[in-house]
Amino acid sequence: MGQNGVGNIEKEATNVEGSVLTILSEQPSSGESLGNNGTIKGSEKFADSDTLYVLAENGNGYGNQVEEPDCENECISDMKCEPSDICDSKSILTSVMTADGISDVTGFFIVSFVTFLGNMSSGIFFPTMWPLVESLGGSTVTFGYTVSAYFFGRILVTPLFGSMSVNYGYAKTLLLSNFLTLIGGLVYAQCQNVGMPEFVILSRTILGIGSGTLGVTRAFASEVTAQRNRTQYMGWLVAVQYAGLTMTPFLGSVFFNWCGGEEGLDANQGKLFVLNGYTSPAYFVSIVAAITLVVIFIHFGDRKGSCVNKKQGRISKKRAAINELATSKTCIGLTTRDACILGCMLVNIAVKGAVATFETLGIKYAKSHFGLHSSRAGSIVSLCGLIGSVILIFIGEIERKVGNINLLWSSMLMMASGLGSIVLLTEENENPQWRFVVGCIMVYSIGYPLGQTATLGLFSKIVGRVPQGTLQGWMAFTGSFSRVMFSLIAGYIETYLGISYVFWLLILLSCVSAVGILLGRDTLSRLSE
Repeated sequence: MGQNGVGNIEKEATNVEGSVLTILSEQPSSGESLGNNGTIKGSEKFADSDTLYVLAENGNGYGNQVEEPDCENECISDMKCEPSDICDSKSILTSVMTADGISDVTGFFIVSFVTFLGNMSSGIFFPTMWPLVESLGGSTVTFGYTVSAYFFGRILVTPLFGSMSVNYGYAKTLLLSNFLTLIGGLVYAQCQNVGMPEFVILSRTILGIGSGTLGVTRAFASEVTAQRNRTQYMGWLVAVQYAGLTMTPFLGSVFFNWCGGEEGLDANQGKLFVLNGYTSPAYFVSIVAAITLVVIFIHFGDRKGSCVNKKQGRISKKRAAINELATSKTCIGLTTRDACILGCMLVNIAVKGAVATFETLGIKYAKSHFGLHSSRAGSIVSLCGLIGSVILIFIGEIERKVGNINLLWSSMLMMASGLGSIVLLTEENENPQWRFVVGCIMVYSIGYPLGQTATLGLFSKIVGRVPQGTLQGWMAFTGSFSRVMFSLIAGYIETYLGISYVFWLLILLSCVSAVGILLGRDTLSRLSE
């Protein structure tokens, strides 16, 4: 192509959002004119690593090839769609211009807080849940069902909420989930008045349903962030999720002591609204949920699910080769992309299963084999969780230096190493306590948070710029399902074979996952570009 104002136009292509992008041999500055082709608004790296420059809203592009996306019931989340369902081309340009950051900062902060609230609605009750169940006549078996009820509730709705975010929009889905969290907190606060442990299980199930938006929030984050930085922002979401689960038990303890501790539990019992160590965390969750509802209603707007321009135009040879690889059939009958998506879900099951089993039996193991009091062991686990949350703040820099695939398989080996440090012990409780501390650091501070983030980032990149709500919902479903099933399976293995066999099983799963990732690293790398 010929010279046009600022440099030699080497070639053109249409990106996934539908914008015509022009590759120049010389890098122009933002705002420089391209003559009839419009004004340069920003730059974006194309699949073959050339630099593409986006034309202005009022420019038709070289050869008048800019086409409006076909948005039948589909719109990209960072766009404001008109009633005609035709996406504004200016929003398309905005999406590309913000390719190195977050195109919807306000929305990202809101979904991050929703993620925190969902996990706080579980973590804040940990210090007082067992005493409450025991005071109502429940046994350790009842307590096991109480803990699992939360994740069971999440299992019930994660795929449903994911589909709702695509069909009805993010705002309506998040409003519904937070309303259920508000109701769940109020129901939990009445457990003492009802006097039945089954009522605690019911309230926990409602809270779990209200927290079933992990797929929704991850899908939103995927759609408002650039693919190259996807793991970084997914890491921030996981950090918020992790903090909500591991740090809010301290808040529950504060409420318990602030309300008089055990001496204040029987005061004013029988009244509809009683403030004590059991009810105060529940009321706090309901109040925060009510505030979140108002924030979503006022500031989240009518954000919709994502859509893909069905008329993508020309693509690079490299992107065409990747698409051909993605649609090729594997030996199990799935396309390569679908097989990789399934693989990410299986790795997610292994990661979540390992940490769920550690949560279920770790404290008991610390007491029986290391002589640690449960409170001290719990403090060690919580501190390691806090360290993991801090590490995730720097996940973007870690991924840029290590790479997503390398980060994932090395995290799985890290978890296996941490679990290996607490096996091959004597049956007495005189084993060196530093081995338990090392195991917690390797699992809770490094292996699990980094492995979970790398899995979610890789999954989102492979899925690509398509509506991710439903698939992210199923991804969250596999995680919650794994937490429930591994907790139950671990209990049976520990009862009939011994607790060491549980950790050997987790080591095996972690190693198999790492080997599988290494074997498929080339394909995973190609599809995640």
